[in-house]
Amino acid sequence: MTNRSHADMVAEQSQSKSATSALAASWRRSMLKHGLDPADRRRPERLSQSELQQRRSARERFLHVAGPQLDQLYGLVGMSGCNVMLTDADGIVLDQRVSDSDAAQFQDWGLWQGADWSERMQGTNGIGTCLAEGRQVIIHRDQHFHTRNTGMSCMDAPIWGPDGRLLAALDVSSARADQTERYNRLIAAQVAQAARSIEATFFRASFPRARIVVASGGDMTEAAMLLAVDKDDLAVGATRAARRAFGLEREGDLRPRPAADLLGRDDELSGFDRAERAAVARALARAEGNVSAAARALGIGRATMYRRMKRLGLGEK
Repeated sequence: MTNRSHADMVAEQSQSKSATSALAASWRRSMLKHGLDPADRRRPERLSQSELQQRRSARERFLHVAGPQLDQLYGLVGMSGCNVMLTDADGIVLDQRVSDSDAAQFQDWGLWQGADWSERMQGTNGIGTCLAEGRQVIIHRDQHFHTRNTGMSCMDAPIWGPDGRLLAALDVSSARADQTERYNRLIAAQVAQAARSIEATFFRASFPRARIVVASGGDMTEAAMLLAVDKDDLAVGATRAARRAFGLEREGDLRPRPAADLLGRDDELSGFDRAERAAVARALARAEGNVSAAARALGIGRATMYRRMKRLGLGEK
């Protein structure tokens, strides 16, 4: 496909009322909402070094948490000519992992720290469209809006913050001309797993004094359903998936609620309660039945300990 025919195809699909695919919808936003030209060959705009540093400083804790996962993901895909990038919610690249041999190519394409890859600026692309739609995407070569970007494949997954708001996008981009869509799907699965891990780790780091509970139904194939429970057994934080599952506030601070009310109580102990009962029983055993000592070991008050023991059916030894 020539450069001109790609631009013509995008323009035609963008203005077609019969085109209903997600890709066509993104092309339409790019052209009609953002006023972009698919034939525009300008590189993405980049922040100045001081502007980039300000953004990085504001997200220092998040970048620190995400760093090991970027390293691990790069270890899996880096040798195949891929560039691993982490952006903020605006599509600005904050951090990346790329080999020295591939750096010049990616820098020429603008896949570099400080570059703005929002859909508003670059049209349909992995980072921008992932953030615009809040979902995992694969944008393969000529699915990009701008003709100049059709030489790359991009696999992206969103990362949601502890407040339920979109926090970042995790991206793997490839410059390989022989990269197949099947291989893209394999990389996309790794990207999604790394994004979930970053999200869960940052959630835990955001509630250092709380007990983190994996709610029933959460597993490694879906976004983590985590609750942060304080010393009084009140749920004070929830991941986006948990917020949706339990009908909590969509975004922002969480109104504290009894964790037991959210997780439900059957005649028999739930998975959560069984885990809590085991933890309390272990603490009592280690303290040789001394409730005060067991409470101190769990970091709770003696009165709270007695309430938990009563609720969980544990008598004082």
